[in-house]
Amino acid sequence: MKIPSVLLRFPHRYFSKRTYFKNLTCISRSDFLCIESLTPVHLHCSKQMCLSKCLSRELCYQSAPEQEAEGLSNREKGLIDRLYNGLVQGHRACLAEAITLIESTQTRKKKVAQVLLQKVLSYHREQEKLNQGKPLAFRVGLSGPPGAGKSTFIECFGKMLTERGHKVSVLAVDPSSSTSGGSLLGDKTRMTELSRDMNAYIRPSPTRGTLGGVTRTTNEAILLCEGGGYNVVLVETVGVGQSEFAVADMVDMFILVLPPAGGDELQGIKRGIIEMADLVAINKADGDLIVPARRIQAEYVSAMKLLRKRSKVWRPKVIRISAKTGEGISDMWDKMTEFRDLMLTSGELIAKRRKQQKVWMWNLIQENMLEHFRSHLAVKDKIPLLEEKVLSGVLSPGLAADLLLKAFKDAARGELYLS
Repeated sequence: MKIPSVLLRFPHRYFSKRTYFKNLTCISRSDFLCIESLTPVHLHCSKQMCLSKCLSRELCYQSAPEQEAEGLSNREKGLIDRLYNGLVQGHRACLAEAITLIESTQTRKKKVAQVLLQKVLSYHREQEKLNQGKPLAFRVGLSGPPGAGKSTFIECFGKMLTERGHKVSVLAVDPSSSTSGGSLLGDKTRMTELSRDMNAYIRPSPTRGTLGGVTRTTNEAILLCEGGGYNVVLVETVGVGQSEFAVADMVDMFILVLPPAGGDELQGIKRGIIEMADLVAINKADGDLIVPARRIQAEYVSAMKLLRKRSKVWRPKVIRISAKTGEGISDMWDKMTEFRDLMLTSGELIAKRRKQQKVWMWNLIQENMLEHFRSHLAVKDKIPLLEEKVLSGVLSPGLAADLLLKAFKDAARGELYLS
């Protein structure tokens, strides 16, 4: 691109004394000449282009775990090495401590956790290359209404898998109290036999009020479990609701566990949840409940024929199982492995995982941005005042939101100009 001669002869006509080039020192002369416009109107855009180029270089520079570890103390680096080595060697105590670390809300511990995750991701990529690019673990999401027998099913199903030589990890998410913030964490107490199995790991986690019932660190806990050598990861949600949409973005297969009786099931379990299910399991199909289980199965088979097909190679199935007697559990695992093999062969499983990583990244950005917005100095003091006006009816919620966003944007512009 040629620079206009008038610009070279009279640069003072285009750049005033207020033009500030401190942040442009990171670019070379060739990079500078690539900027399309040097007029004051587009100076802000040019500055943004240069800053974005610097940011991309910084991200590339900091991509390696060694660079991320800079700034950590020797004690923190020793903690990372100890947890990483113990994790890849299959020590359950190190896995538990690593998950506790990523669940921490302290800023320093969150940084240490991210360095650990980077090392685990690098190890994970190397292992997948040795596995011919195939995933190391099968991620399964489980949900259903309270009383469907999810915990009983997980214990029966997990014991069957460990007997066949698999390593199973269970991430059971329990709802937290909105009053005290505490959680009962009773899933592990209901899986007594599985929790004593050395080839199984059960991790109950409180939601801490997270929308959808899935903690923000559940996806990272899945990666740690896979790094620890667990090849079947079960994620149990708190029940039927918004949690299904969250867990569906982090698992390979989503299973809906339903009881055989409980009223109008097709009305109680809404269409949006059924559409996400890759497999519907009617549990407790034993004794006097066999007849109701068959009826519910027939209703769901008919209903799912009306749903839009989400996969080219798999159509959701409805089966009957009994976690109490173990009937149908082995056939269910055969259906699950059939699903995994078909999705792997068609390439849909890999594409699904890549899409999930993108969705989860934006979910974390949204959550962190909201936290940053609430704590920003420009809006922190205004939030209680505007909330009070909204409660009293003086302001509409929409106008109050606009006022807070305007204050935040104005402050952001000022910070960018001062930088």
